[in-house]
Amino acid sequence: MAKNLTVRLDSELAADTEALARAEDKSLNETVKLALKEAVERRRRDPEFKARVQRIITEDRELLERLAK
Repeated sequence: MAKNLTVRLDSELAADTEALARAEDKSLNETVKLALKEAVERRRRDPEFKARVQRIITEDRELLERLAK
């Protein structure tokens, strides 16, 4: 299921993104989706990011178990 998302960009980043989309002959929407997808993929390969996520999972598990008592 698709989800609509509103993103506020400063004027310089918006102009750069529009120029990138035009240069690649893609829509602005497709350019932003691809940038987000690439960012997620990079983080999934980053060991430090994975360690932070694992720490959050552990902390959240402990909190939820406490609340479930």
